Amino acid sequence: MTPASPASQEEIYPWLVDILHEMFDLDKAKITGEANLYTDLDIDSIDAVDLAVKLKQLTGKRLQPEVFKSVRTVQDVVNALAGLLVK
Repeated sequence: MTPASPASQEEIYPWLVDILHEMFDLDKAKITGEANLYTDLDIDSIDAVDLAVKLKQLTGKRLQPEVFKSVRTVQDVVNALAGLLVK
């Protein structure tokens, strides 16, 4: 079960690892900050949209399309979510 949305920037990374593991059955050891969502984790464009929808459901906040399109690595997702937390 996915944990509640993170309350601080420090909580985002482990929370996101749990979500990626749960949604895509990924080995948590492969989910690093530098891991490319598409080439390293084999997440396709439809999976990426599913991830964006799941993040919106869990946080109540939507990643802007231009931000979503620029996301490539796990760290990019963490940074984008951190930007939403401060708003």
